[in-house]
Amino acid sequence: MASLGMYWNTGIKKRAVIVANVVKENEKRVEVAEKVRKSKVVILGGTGRVGGSTAIALSKLCPDLHIVIAGRNREKGTAMVSKLGKNSEFAEVNIGDGEALEANLQDADIVVYTAGPFQQSENCKVLEAAIRTKTAYLDICDDTHYATRAKSYMNKALEANIPAITTGGIYPGVSNVMAAELVRTAKVESKGELERLRFYYYTAGTGGAGPTILATSFLLLGEDVVAYNKGEKIKLTPYSGMLNIDFGLGIGKKDVYLLNLPEVKSVHEVLGVPTVSARFGTDPFFWNWGMIAMRTLLPQEFLRDRSKVQQLVQLFDPVVRAVDGTAGEAVSMRVDLECSDGHNRIGIFSHKGLSRSVGISTAAFVLAILEGSTKPGVWFPEEPEGIAVEAREVLLQRASQGTINFIINKAPWMVETNPKELGFGIYS
Repeated sequence: MASLGMYWNTGIKKRAVIVANVVKENEKRVEVAEKVRKSKVVILGGTGRVGGSTAIALSKLCPDLHIVIAGRNREKGTAMVSKLGKNSEFAEVNIGDGEALEANLQDADIVVYTAGPFQQSENCKVLEAAIRTKTAYLDICDDTHYATRAKSYMNKALEANIPAITTGGIYPGVSNVMAAELVRTAKVESKGELERLRFYYYTAGTGGAGPTILATSFLLLGEDVVAYNKGEKIKLTPYSGMLNIDFGLGIGKKDVYLLNLPEVKSVHEVLGVPTVSARFGTDPFFWNWGMIAMRTLLPQEFLRDRSKVQQLVQLFDPVVRAVDGTAGEAVSMRVDLECSDGHNRIGIFSHKGLSRSVGISTAAFVLAILEGSTKPGVWFPEEPEGIAVEAREVLLQRASQGTINFIINKAPWMVETNPKELGFGIYS
């Protein structure tokens, strides 16, 4: 893959060449230290789509890793182990069984918690087990309340001397690191103040991620959206505030709507951006209408009840899978940063398949932690103690493998679906 520095510095014509190169890339083996290659990685939820995708990505990026697929379904676990090969095994683990969980972490180097949804979770049992067994920890949490609860274990993680990252998947996760890089670069290039940062996400159907992302979406409809406006915390209606956003090559323009996502709060507090929000949209367009209808017609109490939402998911799942077959699995993230002097920069990350891309992204975080890029404590990805500034480039290189479009720190006009050429009236 081309050096990430090329993404920062190339113009629009060279960018097309780089994108073409990225399209041809699949997960390639990465060079890591001997100690990292021999690490034992326990993936909780490894029989699910996201956990399984993470396991596959890790086995390709670093084939010598010892991967433990941990979950409740032995049949699915055995099938995944068969796919991964000799350096893998299955462990039957129920997250609610603390003793069994700790027993499986005793000689592990890192535990990766992928068994969502995280919404309405009442505890952080996996993180607690990781701390007690002195095991490094990563989760792909996409819930503000869970992430806040995880951060409250900071002192215990420091005492145990273990590194831990919460919200470390694709979004949130890679999107946080993209935001951190936009802010870091703006502080060097811009003479103005940071004003506004916006996250935009798009997924075709469920992106191939199945019932988990469906349950997550439904549960988020039951939460008020927390955003920040000029430093003031505000609450907004979920799946409102529609914007039509250009996600660039391979995706185009899509409608996106406000959702309550943890990166809004963390980026506001960690990176010091006064105005922050996050929006999400899907295809086909009628799924967006359906989300609005559910938010309008169903009581918040219903949408906050995990058991009722799971029943709703089971009802909708066959229909969603059928539509996924025609909608595809594409995913795209766009992060926009605006400064007071007109210095506006964006980053875009697009992939043909969410389920595959989230696995590669999560695997990139796993390797970063194993390589020592994360300090002891519980961190968000955008914190320098979470992913060291000097390690961000490598993480983004690894996470962006297989993308159809990946750019960062470009002016918005340069990455539109039909980019303008420099000339008279371009900023009009």
